[in-house]
Amino acid sequence: MTDQARPLQGKVALVAGATRGAGRGIAAELGAAGATVYVTGRTTRERASEYQRPETIEDTAELVTSLGGKGIAVPTDHLVLGEVQALVERIRREAGRLDILVNDIWGGEKLFEWNKPVWEHNLENGLRLLRLGIDTHLITAHYALPLLIENPGGLLVEMTDGTAEYNATRYRLSPFYDLAKTAVNRMGWSHARDLAPHGATAVSLTPGWLRSEMMLEAFGVREENWRDAIATTPHFAISETPRYVGRAVAALATDPDRARWNGQSLSSGGLAQVYGFTDLDGSQPDAWRYLVEVEETGKPADTTGYR
Repeated sequence: MTDQARPLQGKVALVAGATRGAGRGIAAELGAAGATVYVTGRTTRERASEYQRPETIEDTAELVTSLGGKGIAVPTDHLVLGEVQALVERIRREAGRLDILVNDIWGGEKLFEWNKPVWEHNLENGLRLLRLGIDTHLITAHYALPLLIENPGGLLVEMTDGTAEYNATRYRLSPFYDLAKTAVNRMGWSHARDLAPHGATAVSLTPGWLRSEMMLEAFGVREENWRDAIATTPHFAISETPRYVGRAVAALATDPDRARWNGQSLSSGGLAQVYGFTDLDGSQPDAWRYLVEVEETGKPADTTGYR
């Protein structure tokens, strides 16, 4: 790419929770736009988290660099205050600034139980899920936002599942999962009030049906043959790669008028209609509109007009 094609050259980003899934996709696209991207997580080539999965933050950092940015992997448990504080101090020492903070820390896929009331759900797992999905975001914001607001134009993206509008009227799988994801929507709205006087912008953002590594594995497919899963799950046709929501974040970060989104709940598909970016296959899946207008109404799977 030419320098003109790397609009985030010289910018510094922290993608907290970038081992896999949306975090990796976001880090990749920020790197493709030329940014220096600090990527964090608990799984490294030397030590795995309780997920016991093969993806590592070093892999993510190398992907960022291969796409034209500079990827820097920093092992971090975002529930450990000292580790997060040391992370931000390192960014200040090495880069001297922070322009983009993406809070994508999660780790709760194996903890929630579908459609179980609170008295039937494993309490220890549920409370752990809340700590991973909410406390981590607040801890990271506490330490990182003072650096982000030192220069006007900073961007905070709180990653969640579901738009505020959608989540307000739907039960999201379990009381614990429901609270975690709706809380992050509200977190984006709340941070916006604190950041606006400093010339910074905060939003919450959701991907659609994400073809993460774990999702592909659950369907027994790879990215190369993901459409094979449509035979058993027809609505999977609306799914998207992690790079799609990454392009949404890159579009926000490069928009000089991004303050217009301050406090709003956004989606990858919705932003694609505004900014014109596409998924890797050239399509523009709009999963949340599809879910409401097609899947929830009982219509046959048909993505015509939705991707």
